[in-house]
Amino acid sequence: MYADSTSPLKPVLIACAGIALYSTMDVLMKGLSISMGAYNAVIWRTTAGTVLCGIAYAAMRPTWPNRATMVIHFVRSIFVAAMAFFFFWGLARLPMAEAISLAFIAPLLAIFMAAIFLGEAVDRRSIIAALMGFAGVVVIVIGKLGASKHAPDALLAVAAVSISALCYAANLILARKQAKMAGPLEIAFYQNVFVTLILGLAAPWFLVVPSLSDAIPIVSAAAMAVLSLMLLTWAYARAQTQILVTTEYTGFLWAMFYGWVFFQESVTLSTLIGAGLIVTACLYVTRPAKAAAQPVTA
Repeated sequence: MYADSTSPLKPVLIACAGIALYSTMDVLMKGLSISMGAYNAVIWRTTAGTVLCGIAYAAMRPTWPNRATMVIHFVRSIFVAAMAFFFFWGLARLPMAEAISLAFIAPLLAIFMAAIFLGEAVDRRSIIAALMGFAGVVVIVIGKLGASKHAPDALLAVAAVSISALCYAANLILARKQAKMAGPLEIAFYQNVFVTLILGLAAPWFLVVPSLSDAIPIVSAAAMAVLSLMLLTWAYARAQTQILVTTEYTGFLWAMFYGWVFFQESVTLSTLIGAGLIVTACLYVTRPAKAAAQPVTA
């Protein structure tokens, strides 16, 4: 549907903006997951997202997607539903920065999954950038784990976030293909619809009506999630997965910022070193392709 641009800089910047919005949403969703549980936080957010997207999408007088497009909308939504539930369940039980750092397994996996499922050549530039960004996360995590106290169910939370990361890696791969088949608003609408329907299967046992105090955070989180998805969809339609997944690491920078603003967390030397590695990785991967090395061959 869209052609790749010759320079990845603009898609990378748009993707960074999408990650920034999503990270802000994480703050709201953590509070909602603590107050009403991860299941209800996610299903009410996607319900609100369905309404918000539905109004805008209906105004466009859209045509019905073809079968292939509808299938990928549904399949990706399965991964998104699992990813969201497990992540926010873990996020409610772990410090925000630690949970997000664990999720960074996904971009690293997605680079190599893109080579398998999308046929994208994995060049040394992308590998170096991914490893550099991951190294930055490791440095920060080591520094934080040494000073952090964990809840009794922290190991289960770590497992939940790890499962979420696997789902997210698959989600990133499907995002590239889906972005070439449909526009951002269509993708946002059907993702919210399908995730709500999928999670709705458990509604008779787990659904609770949110309080009035939760209404504003739910709607705000839904709006941020929709806009973030549209920005990321735009970016993934115009640059390769292996380039854009590195921007995921900027989410940790936002986690550090929100930790400092809302929880008075100090910024340690290990945090500064790790952040420097993450930013360097993102800048490195946006260099013109002609300056990169030849693709890795066996």
